[in-house]
Parts: sequence; C-alpha cells; structure tokens
Amino acid sequence: MKRLIGAASAALMLFAAMPAQAADKVVLMLNWYVYGEHAPFYYGKAKGIYAAEGIDLEIQEGRGSAATTQAVAAKTADFGYVDVPTMMRAAIKGAPVVATGVLLQTSPMSAMGFVDKNIRKPEDIKGKTVAITPADSMTQIWPLFLKKTGLKESDFQTVAGDGQTKLNAVINGQADLLLGYVMDQSMKIKDATGKDVYPIKFADYGINMVSSGIIANTDYVKANADLVRRFMSATTKAVEAAEKEPKAAAQSILDANPKGGKIDTLTQGFELTIPLYRTAETKTKRPFQVTDQNMTETVNLLVEYGGLDAKAKDHPKAFYTNDYLPKSGS
Repeated sequence: MKRLIGAASAALMLFAAMPAQAADKVVLMLNWYVYGEHAPFYYGKAKGIYAAEGIDLEIQEGRGSAATTQAVAAKTADFGYVDVPTMMRAAIKGAPVVATGVLLQTSPMSAMGFVDKNIRKPEDIKGKTVAITPADSMTQIWPLFLKKTGLKESDFQTVAGDGQTKLNAVINGQADLLLGYVMDQSMKIKDATGKDVYPIKFADYGINMVSSGIIANTDYVKANADLVRRFMSATTKAVEAAEKEPKAAAQSILDANPKGGKIDTLTQGFELTIPLYRTAETKTKRPFQVTDQNMTETVNLLVEYGGLDAKAKDHPKAFYTNDYLPKSGS
C-alpha cells in the first residue's frame, strides 16, 4: 500500500511539474483606432473569456476596413473586425476572406447634426448643408436614402472632404450635418465640443443592410477550424458580457489604452452600438447569428448602390458563414 501511495504521489508531482498547454496566439485587427464599438473585445480579454477558450488574444488598431481586410487576406492578422460590405468588395475581386460572424446587423449609417439645430427628420434637411466624404460607404448609400425619403439633391447643399474635414465642417459651423455612424462620428463631435448630436438613421427609413463583423482568411478557417470555433465562442460570450456591463466594458478599453478616449463617450458610443446587434428576426438569438435574408438584401443593395459587382448576387452565401458560431446556450 505504501508503494502504491508513493507511486501515486510521484505521478501527481510529475503531472504538476508538466507545463500547461500553451494558449493559441491570435491577432485581431480592428477596423480603426479604438472607440466604443470595440469594447467587447477588450472586455473579453480583461475578463479572461478568451483565455478560457485557450486563446492568447492580441488586439491591434486598424487604419480602415479596407486595410484590415487586406491584412487578413495576406495572413498578417488572423481575424479582422471590419465593415462587411467593404470585405465583400474585396472578396468579389478575389481576396480570400469570409465573414465568420456578422455583429452589426442593423446599419449605423445616419445624417447627424447638433441637437440644438433641431434637425430630426429628413424633411428638416431641406435648405441645410451636408458634409460628405466622396466614395465612402455612407455617400454611396446616400442616394438610396434620398430616394426612400423623397429628398432631392437640389434640396440641400454639400461640402466634401476626408473624414476629419467632415467632422471639422460640423464642429466649426460650415455644415449643419454630416454623414456618419451613430456610435462613431457622433461621439467624436461630442468629445471635441461637449455638445450632443442627433442622428437621422438610414435604417429607420427602410435601408436594411449589415455593417461590422468578424472576418478571416478562407484558408486559415479551413486549416484552423477548431480555433475559429473557439474564437467565435469567446467573442460571442464577450459581446454578451459587455452588453450587461457597458461602462465596465468601456473602461476595459482605457485600462488597455489610457489614451483611447473618454469614459463617458466610450460608454455612450458602446450603448449606441448594442441595438445594432440584432434585427427583428434575430432579437431572440445570440450575437453574430445573421439571417440569410439580411445578407441577401445587403448584397442586393450594394450591387445597386454600393459599387459591388453584379455577380455577387449569384452566390450571396459565399461571403459569410454561421458554421463556426456557438449553438444557443452553449
């Protein structure tokens, strides 16, 4: 009996001395410099959600969805968080990328101006000046918004410039509104001025299309199916945890990056993002569970208004997969 006990003790000591299996290193590249929308990734890392799935997550800031898509296509980043329509334009031209989960299933596109301008509905845009960035995603969909709301180009004036110029035009009073994302540009304006912004959301006028999601290289997905499942499982749980604690999730951004913004606008920006996670069809589902109908409508709109090659309509399912998402309750 003593020999047996001694052998068991030795075995336990040997097992304890063995190194734990190393976590898989994963690089997630964001679509842009960090802002409130990105809170779930930082919160998931801070709360050990990724570590629990055997993932050592590195989060890198991006320089636009197109650049992040290129990085994923070239395998210099394992996953990207990008504007899915931007990814579609790259994929139809041959980039080996696919969306493994679509998080923003309602469009954040809007026309926004200061609350005190009292521009609350499309009719109020008449006679105003709108700041745009030529050829960006919002400006491409803008003609559809005008069509849906009965506005004409002659009803208002426009000023054009890059993203910062567009912000400055509203901040300095050279424009009454700009085309921007409800949780992004609105918070940048508030950070700069302390003034609240009111968005007229495209989605409220029948423009149904997806926005941001997780993408990966198609070869990477095939070669690392288990890791992709674990990453999407962790990210789903991270989003669900962040939804319950918006301010704590926003704080995790600052804990990782003290110059990442201001806690109030990071929190507000994230809170404005949460309603975009689901549509009426997915309101009872876990995050990322996009419907075929939503994706097909997005492809059709992008072909008609967003410069997407018409052949995309032949195989809309080629751009995304729900196969690596956790099942309900798992």
